[in-house]
Amino acid sequence: MGWWNPLTNWTFGFSLMTLLWVTSARKPRDSIRQVDITCPWPDGHRHARSYHHLEGDVRWRRLYSSNHFFLCIGGDGKVEGTRWKENLNSIVEIRSVQVGTVAIRSIHSGFYLAMNRKGKVYGTKAYSPNCKFKERIEENGYNTYASFHWHHEGRPMFLSLNRKGLPRRGTKTRWQHLSTHFLPMLIS
Repeated sequence: MGWWNPLTNWTFGFSLMTLLWVTSARKPRDSIRQVDITCPWPDGHRHARSYHHLEGDVRWRRLYSSNHFFLCIGGDGKVEGTRWKENLNSIVEIRSVQVGTVAIRSIHSGFYLAMNRKGKVYGTKAYSPNCKFKERIEENGYNTYASFHWHHEGRPMFLSLNRKGLPRRGTKTRWQHLSTHFLPMLIS
């Protein structure tokens, strides 16, 4: 038997290379932005996420609710759900007005989505603080939209469509309700 070379032994060589690679790894750079984990929710269980790259973002989408309706803002300002995907009033512009806060406007009718202090959802031609919604991506991949300006008993009021496609009053909504979950679908 001749002299044994550890570098010709594949298993030993692979283990040695892995060990060298792991020990030479550098610490993460300090310039990487950390996620904001402050909790704006009273129950203390939900964490806010930072989406600074989305500030000023404008998207055209159809908001598809988890109970199978497309959000629609009609020419008279009436907000409802429709099952017909090709309804022109279901195409909305989601515009980021500040980090995590959006304004939703129907492209065809020109009405903004708004919620008043009693939680009533309606359409309005004039942009106001009632038109601001906090957009949050939920764990199931759907988005929720809570009124930025109004709360009910310390809880956020969410945009929601019931099983008939009619808007639910924000005072009766919670983020856990599937009726508050919307999927922003690309326009095809």
